[in-house]
Amino acid sequence: MFSAVDVIRAKRDGLRLSDEQIDWVVAAYTRGDVADEQMSALAMAVLLRGMTPEEVSRWTAAMVASGETLALGDVRRPTVDKHSTGGVGDKITLPLAPLVAACGAAVPQLSGRGLGHTGGTLDKMESIPGWRSTLSAQEIRDQLDAVGAVICAATEGLAPADRKLYALRDVTGTVESIPLIASSIMSKKIAEGVQSLVLDVKCGSGAFMEDLDRARELADALVSIGTANGLRTSALITDMSVPLGRAVGNALEVAESVEVLRGGGPPDVVELVVELSREMLHHAGVSDVDPAEALADGRAHDAWCRMVSAQGGDPEAELPRAEHVTTITASDSGTLTRLDAYEVGIAAWRLGAGRARKEDAVDHAAGVVCLAKPGEQVTAGQPLLELHTDRPHTLAQVEEALAGACEISGADVVSTPLILDKVTADRSSR
Repeated sequence: MFSAVDVIRAKRDGLRLSDEQIDWVVAAYTRGDVADEQMSALAMAVLLRGMTPEEVSRWTAAMVASGETLALGDVRRPTVDKHSTGGVGDKITLPLAPLVAACGAAVPQLSGRGLGHTGGTLDKMESIPGWRSTLSAQEIRDQLDAVGAVICAATEGLAPADRKLYALRDVTGTVESIPLIASSIMSKKIAEGVQSLVLDVKCGSGAFMEDLDRARELADALVSIGTANGLRTSALITDMSVPLGRAVGNALEVAESVEVLRGGGPPDVVELVVELSREMLHHAGVSDVDPAEALADGRAHDAWCRMVSAQGGDPEAELPRAEHVTTITASDSGTLTRLDAYEVGIAAWRLGAGRARKEDAVDHAAGVVCLAKPGEQVTAGQPLLELHTDRPHTLAQVEEALAGACEISGADVVSTPLILDKVTADRSSR
C-alpha cells in the first residue's frame, strides 16, 4: 500500500518512482484520494528533480488508463494525427486535416481552445456559422470513415487525470516541467487511439518554448513517449519568432486557411502544411500521393467543405467581420527586420481574439493582419498592421503596445528556416 507522502518524498529526494507508485498516485488523484495540495507538491518535485524517460512513459500510460480511449480500429483508413505546441497565427490544423484526408489517411484532430496570446483551433472553427465542436465517439468514427477528417473537442472521458493535473499546474508554477508537459500532450493523443503522430514543436518569442535547446528537449521527450507507447512518432521543430502567415485571429485565420486550401495563401503556411502532411502520410504508409498536388488541384478544399458540412457548418457562409478596422503605419523607410510574434499575439488577444480565463468568450472577428513581414521593403507611412476589433476602447492601448513589435532598418534580414530540426524515434535532435 502506498501513501502520497512517501511518493512525494521519493521524488523530492531525486529517486526514480516505481511503475506501481506512478500507477497508484495517478489513479488515486483522479478519484480524489490524493489531495490537490499533495499533487501540487509532487508536481513541484517533478519540476525540480525531473523524471527518467521510463518514468515519463509510465506516467503518461497511467493518465491514459485513467479514462476511456477512442477506439478507431474499425476506421477503414490508416489513422494519423498532428499536435502543435501552439503559436501566433498557427492555423495549420485547419488546412492540414482535410489535405491529409484528401490523400487517403484519416485525421481525428481533437483540439482545444486558446488561452493568452496563442489561439485555439476550436475558437477558429467556431467562426464558421453552424459548426459544432462536440461530437460523440461514434460520430467521430463515422465522420472519419465518410470524410477522413474531424476537428472537434476531446470527449469528456479521455485522460481525465490530465484534465485535473493541467488545471493544478496552471496555478502552482509547475507549467514549465517538460516531463509534465510531454505526458499531458501525449496522454490525450495516445487516448485518441491513432496509429501515428506528428508533432510540431514551436520555438521562438511567440512559442511556449522560446529556447531551441528546450524545444529540442521537449521534442525528444514527446517522441520517446509516443514510441514507448506503440505510436509511430516524429517531431518537427519549427520557428515561431514571427507570426505564421499574415492573419492572427479566429475568423481571419479561417479565411487564410481557405485561401491555402484553394491553392494560394502565404508561402510559410503552405510550406509547413505540405511538410507536415508529407510526414503524416509517410507514417500512415501512404506514399503514392503528393500533398502539394492535392492542395493545388482542389481535392483538399473539397475535403474541407465536406468536413465542415458534416459538423453542421456552412463552408460558403460569410465569416464574422469586425466593426472597427485601423492600421499601424511604418515610421521609416527601409527593410522590416523584426515583427515579434509574441507582441502581435498579445495585441490580437487584447483586441478580443483570445481569452485570459478558460470561461471567457472570444470575439471571432477580432485580430491582426500583418500587411508586411520581415525581409520586405516598406516606406514611411505604409500600413504594416491592420487591427480588427469590436472593442474600439482597446485600440489606443494596443497601438501603443505594438510600437516595439516592428523594427525597420537599412540592414538586410538574415533569413532563418521555418523548420529548424526534426526528431525521429531513431534519431534524437542535434
